[in-house]
Amino acid sequence: MGYGLLAIGVVGLAAAGPLVAQQQLTLKQAVELAATQGHQARAAVSTRDAARYRDRAFFSRRLPQFTLGGTVPAYNRSIVPIDQPDGTTLFRPRDQTNTSLTMTMSQQLPVTGGSFFVQSALSQVSVSGANSFRTWSSTPISFGLRQDILKPNVAGWDRREEIVRAELSERQYLEAREDIATQTATAFFDVYAARVNLETQTKNVAVNDTLYTLNKGRFEVGKIGENDLLQSELALLRSRTTLDGARLEFDRTSAALRLALNLPKNSPLDIAVTAEVPEFTADTALAVAEALRNRASVYDVTLQDVQARRRITEARLGGGVGATILASYGYNATAAERRLVYQDLQEARQFTMQVQIPLMQWGARGEAVRAAEADRDRAESLGQSTMDQTAQEAHFAALQLAQARRNLALSAKADTVAGKRFEVALNRYVIGRIFIDNLFVAQSEKDQARAQFVQALRGYWQAYYRLRRLTLYDFEAGQPIR
Repeated sequence: MGYGLLAIGVVGLAAAGPLVAQQQLTLKQAVELAATQGHQARAAVSTRDAARYRDRAFFSRRLPQFTLGGTVPAYNRSIVPIDQPDGTTLFRPRDQTNTSLTMTMSQQLPVTGGSFFVQSALSQVSVSGANSFRTWSSTPISFGLRQDILKPNVAGWDRREEIVRAELSERQYLEAREDIATQTATAFFDVYAARVNLETQTKNVAVNDTLYTLNKGRFEVGKIGENDLLQSELALLRSRTTLDGARLEFDRTSAALRLALNLPKNSPLDIAVTAEVPEFTADTALAVAEALRNRASVYDVTLQDVQARRRITEARLGGGVGATILASYGYNATAAERRLVYQDLQEARQFTMQVQIPLMQWGARGEAVRAAEADRDRAESLGQSTMDQTAQEAHFAALQLAQARRNLALSAKADTVAGKRFEVALNRYVIGRIFIDNLFVAQSEKDQARAQFVQALRGYWQAYYRLRRLTLYDFEAGQPIR
């Protein structure tokens, strides 16, 4: 069993779909299956889609908004005071009906934070009883602007945050997919390790059973002592107990992998494992650069920086001198009949400026600004720590992958050597050239070497997917993960 030449098929996995039915499932196929139909993958997709819909809804609200509203109708019957021609006031019952309809187009201005609107309205007032009348009023068109001065631009800050938050959610989705790949690889090699151990223990039981039969014959003719016979019998009993545990572990890990891949319960499965691994070199400088460009933690730091600067701006402008301007210009008219209400239009102008000037705040505004600045300093410190941590993780992940490759090569060689050593020891014991203790030592070392090889193969693929997760970069393809 040499590195780059080993090919091992392990019975245990077959999938429910045409992708894997009646064929062995490789690691990459298992990862793809988990990423398309696994429960965690579906949850990650739903989380990503929800974030995308929220982002689209946010920018849709920044487009011109059209609304139609009105009162149809407002009816009031009551006794009200009525002025008489002689100067007296009498209370008379009166029915009044108000009806109005308004169409509005509004547009938020992200640069200034104000809002621009266009309106068209039509209303009617109908009064019955004493002094009854009916009148119409129209505003065919009216343009208006509402603008805050020396106040925080809420719309602008919301837009900055949303841009970063949308990209952050996309990066989190990519990282979630890579987490699923790592978890799938772990479950995949759990099955592989359990299957290899089951095969090993099955062979050990067969070998120990043969040795025990051989030693009984030798004992009967006086070639070995009773101690060697008992030791051989004990080894057989222990190997049978270990085999029972190996069967249970294989069933457990197979069920766990089916669950990870969202396969039917107790469906037949088959996996294929090879010692051949991708041939590429993970450059540490490239790993660090891609991690600082792609990781979700980097965008989270950016979002926290935007939020910290926003809080400072709000603290500085929110409690200081400010004003709000409301201006509009349009045309309106009134008439006793609806057909005349759009004739003889007159100009309608409005200008309002509200001013807020705080006179005594007892230092509250300054303290709020200093608190926001302290929060910004904290965010900068934590952000720098996060960036350093991100770079360090990517650096050592690249080194770990290289080490895992070397470890796999050595483990494959050790597995081959240990297997040959056990064959030699078994043959020598059969012809009576070594003691049984030496044979059992060789058998134990063979089992340990096989387990270490499986662990090394698992370690390589875990390091492979961990590097992808920490950089969001596909070193094998030479491009960012999208």
